[in-house]
Amino acid sequence: MKALTAAEISKIVMNQERLFILDVRNEADYKDWKIEGKNITSLNKPYFELLDGVEEILPSLPADEKILVVCAKEGSSKFVAEMLEEAGVSEVSYLMGGMKSWSEYLQPVKVYEDENMKVLQFIRVGKGCLSYMVISGEEALVVDPSRFLSVYEQTAKEIGARITHIVDSHLHADHISGGRELAEKTKSEYFLMKSEGAVFDFNGLEDYQEIQFANVHLQVLAVKTPGHTPGSVSFFVNGQLLFSGDTIFVGGLGRPDLGGKVREWAEDLYHTVYNQVAEIADDVIVLPGHYASLDEEKNQSGYIGDTLGNIRSRNDMMNNKEITEFVELVVENAKTSTPPNFEEIVAINRGQLQVDGDKQQELEIGPNRCALHHSH
Repeated sequence: MKALTAAEISKIVMNQERLFILDVRNEADYKDWKIEGKNITSLNKPYFELLDGVEEILPSLPADEKILVVCAKEGSSKFVAEMLEEAGVSEVSYLMGGMKSWSEYLQPVKVYEDENMKVLQFIRVGKGCLSYMVISGEEALVVDPSRFLSVYEQTAKEIGARITHIVDSHLHADHISGGRELAEKTKSEYFLMKSEGAVFDFNGLEDYQEIQFANVHLQVLAVKTPGHTPGSVSFFVNGQLLFSGDTIFVGGLGRPDLGGKVREWAEDLYHTVYNQVAEIADDVIVLPGHYASLDEEKNQSGYIGDTLGNIRSRNDMMNNKEITEFVELVVENAKTSTPPNFEEIVAINRGQLQVDGDKQQELEIGPNRCALHHSH
């Protein structure tokens, strides 16, 4: 019986290979968040219902597909996988580290390269979070880093670059930022909007129109791009790439309701979309902070992003809307469930609350819910 790692499952999902998953977590946890993909089929049967044997579910399992058993941390899935193997099921495996490991794995993908810079995207497949590294010469800048610092440190080391700049596009609500800690470890400059209310030392993005290093001009959009949070910013790099944070997604816009001021922030989002972003050329590549589905991987390179022109053409919220209609649509669409634990996560990212690693892991479990609207 094999143990598969989150990295191996990530490749299966991103390559759209067939896989059958037997998820033995509680029904509520399964309904809230599970491993999904184009050719992934799953069945939920809670572990406690299988303690007396797996015979009753055998007819529900495919005879000709690989079967992966998953649970929260690993132990239950390993036990069930062993029972399946004893019952004669071939090609059965379990997820090493359980759904916790799935939540934390980052898949690096190359987005772009020219004589001035190389850009990598880190896809947190189990969470829908995206972070980035821009390498130029011997320096590197990290955008919206997760708390798994070793991934960025190791990547920079392999490339022969030193992390010198770190930017957070906004105060994240669904995951814990690694920005401040990564800056301390690498002695880098850390940038965030002052209006996000962080209580530790950092460089306020209000004071910068541009951040320069090596051959990179990272333009902090001169008029900020609020909407998802009051201090959301987007970064325009060398006139070619737009790191859009949670303001614009491949399939939607950031939700502006998490601060309890949905109408005010929706108006900000409208002005961002119809004034600032409207001036950016169609061929600019948008690289967002999150994604809702791997269907948003719209290109041969395997990264998640698309040209601004394609995004505009698909997203009716970005076209010919009057402000009143736009705000009403936002209010209606924002009635989906909020990110779990978002108030605690925001407090941690603001520097007002400190928790240990186990608590951080617990707070982050689950899907991202930062998108407001997905176009079809």
